[in-house]
Amino acid sequence: MSRCNDALRRLDGVDAAVMPTKAVRQGEVRFLRGHYYFLLKELFKRVPYIDQSVPTDKYGEVSNVALSNEELWTKIADDFRFGVANLPETQPETGRVTKSAAQAYLAKTLLYQAYVQSDNNAVTSVDQAKLQEVVALTNQVIASGKYSLHPDFATNFLTVGDNGVESVFAIQFSRNDGTPKGRTNRGNELNYPMNPDYGCCGFHQPSQNLVNSFKTDAQGLPLFNTFNNSDLTTPADFQVNTVDPRLDHTVAIPSHPYKYLPTFIFETSWLRDQNTYGVYMSMKETVLPSDPSFQKTPPFMNSSKNWALIRFADVLLWKAEALIELNRASEALPIINQIRQRAQNSTGRLKNTAGTNISNYNIGQYGAAQWNQPYAREALRFERRLEFAMEGYRFFDLVRWGIAGDYLNAYFDKEKTKRLYLKDARFTKGRDEYLPIPINQINFSKGLYKQNPGW
Repeated sequence: MSRCNDALRRLDGVDAAVMPTKAVRQGEVRFLRGHYYFLLKELFKRVPYIDQSVPTDKYGEVSNVALSNEELWTKIADDFRFGVANLPETQPETGRVTKSAAQAYLAKTLLYQAYVQSDNNAVTSVDQAKLQEVVALTNQVIASGKYSLHPDFATNFLTVGDNGVESVFAIQFSRNDGTPKGRTNRGNELNYPMNPDYGCCGFHQPSQNLVNSFKTDAQGLPLFNTFNNSDLTTPADFQVNTVDPRLDHTVAIPSHPYKYLPTFIFETSWLRDQNTYGVYMSMKETVLPSDPSFQKTPPFMNSSKNWALIRFADVLLWKAEALIELNRASEALPIINQIRQRAQNSTGRLKNTAGTNISNYNIGQYGAAQWNQPYAREALRFERRLEFAMEGYRFFDLVRWGIAGDYLNAYFDKEKTKRLYLKDARFTKGRDEYLPIPINQINFSKGLYKQNPGW
């Protein structure tokens, strides 16, 4: 954010006649500042808002509670609004932010802001006007005609899908670019299996609860309330039970092919510590050793594959969520079914060496008969879990919906019987929705910064 403010100060001093792209560059930088503030806010809630108008020697005079929760969200939204007003529909260089990306991120910001929170993080109301704007913005992104769902869900998690039709905005990486180690994605370097082809480190493991959540009933629909009554553990379990195909796109399972290569079988010997952390690993963010984006930077692994921040599936489900909360659930039904239809069509890469499906897939679409607002809300929230599993959104979804405490404590109560490292896990409502303000930051501010409730 400091770099963004420095860039904006410099741009403010440039004559637009000399630099015709000035407003576009300002839009790009403000988009990035909005992104960084969004990340900071969803982690800490109460943060100091500093823009380019604040001299650097005055940073220490800005409190993290100078703005209310609502005012801070509005400041973040303003950066994306500026981007919507000043960014072009297309850019001459791949990776530069566009008007549609700004519309999408503004929609996301307003959706989060719509769930009004008390000082103790409880959701007290849902702002209908903001939801209306979410629908309008997502409609504009859809109407741009630039985006669609990849026919195969897998394409999102392969380098061939980088900057494809589903990518609304993504972090771009590179290797063999003239720098000593490339500008690769170091954020996922600990998440590769511990086998000879990789080497380290086995982090980011899915829970048993998550694996179980992909079970489906005879109609191919999720088992909202009973999915966790029994565990999928043995190879036979994935044949006896029916599952959503997105399971094998998301989770590395012993005896199943790893990352769509039928001869590359995931084994328990690849795990860091199966007795402690279980036998599953995350797969969306990794690539095969043979992938042209793959790079070893001993002792770690990384790649130049894009990191998608907004994909079109998210835009569709933001719209569906807003419609449901506006009591227009019937309009959300075809959107959610569109996501499920794509999942249904995404089994082509999920084959073993004999050419048969890895697991017993059965995924269906929701019907109109039971589709009232409460049911649609539950379906939408479950769909987000399945579609974006291991992509880093789930906790923040639970917080903005105001259900994190009850949901996570119920999760811990059962998961701790299977993963002993969770034996003391407990979520404290009104505190754990956000991280504590670091004590060193409070000290540096000479007490100007205030601690989050409960910490």
